[in-house]
Amino acid sequence: MSAFDIVGIGNAVVDVLSPVTHGFLSHEGLRPGSMQLVDAEKAAGLAARMPEGVVSSGGSVANTCAVAAMLGAQVAFLGKVATDAMGDAFAQAIRAAGVHYPTPPVANGAATARCLILVTPDGQRTMNTHLGASQHFGPEDIDLGLIEASSVVYLEGYLLDAPDAPAAFHAAALAARRRGGKVAISLSDAFCVERNRAAFHALLPLTDILFANEAEVASLYEANDFETAMARARADVTVAALTRSEQGSVILHGNETVTIAAEPARVIDSTGAGDCYAAGFLAGFTRGETLAECGRLATRAATLAIEQFGARPPAALLSGLSRRADA
Repeated sequence: MSAFDIVGIGNAVVDVLSPVTHGFLSHEGLRPGSMQLVDAEKAAGLAARMPEGVVSSGGSVANTCAVAAMLGAQVAFLGKVATDAMGDAFAQAIRAAGVHYPTPPVANGAATARCLILVTPDGQRTMNTHLGASQHFGPEDIDLGLIEASSVVYLEGYLLDAPDAPAAFHAAALAARRRGGKVAISLSDAFCVERNRAAFHALLPLTDILFANEAEVASLYEANDFETAMARARADVTVAALTRSEQGSVILHGNETVTIAAEPARVIDSTGAGDCYAAGFLAGFTRGETLAECGRLATRAATLAIEQFGARPPAALLSGLSRRADA
């Protein structure tokens, strides 16, 4: 038996979410729906011009870990913060969600990472991330004992923008494989894939479960259509869970294709939808549910995410989903 169902490795980020118009994005020269990296000066300038927003603990895989824990999984997370107020807030929030978080903070240097998330009236989010302390994560931060004590290690594609992350991911994946654990990875963002395509492809031979949306998987394989990208993913990994917004998702496993319909939803904010989908899927997967059951739980969790502001639905709603899955 594993001590943990899931251990996630990713950027430890504090999110600042603000509602804006499409005109605000145009004025700032931002591509709607994109995620770009910004330096400390640009982050400070944009934050000063943003409307007042909501501050919350974030980070893609950190969100997945928090939501999976609220769904009943035993979860740990590895990612760096600084010894500052935002770092303290991040640590407090993820531990309050029930996640084991052992990574010590960085005492000197960059501040805790922050993501400035601009949400337009259609619910789409445009992200501007200053990586700060999170980008200093490297192989020396991999807790091999924790990895070997987990059923699944889940790797965040966004972290590949950090210089030492590829080596850290390889060390974690190899440690998981040595003890029979599974390796999952999120492509995170199509622009992230463009920046790190070679690193993603180097990790695919060690990957069991791939999470991506249509744009991300097409970018990974430089494919002109979804069918081609699906075929490539099917050949490369054991399971590929590919989301398609209002068209639901498809889960590929060998020659099997499981189609999961989207649930009706009033879109308020799409931030965290993919993170919650992965949380539901992995929570189901690690307790032995079928791929169809994993996909349905994933879809319910993602639906809760987009119907509220922020990346993590309330614990009471998530525990309700977990009880429905156990029924």
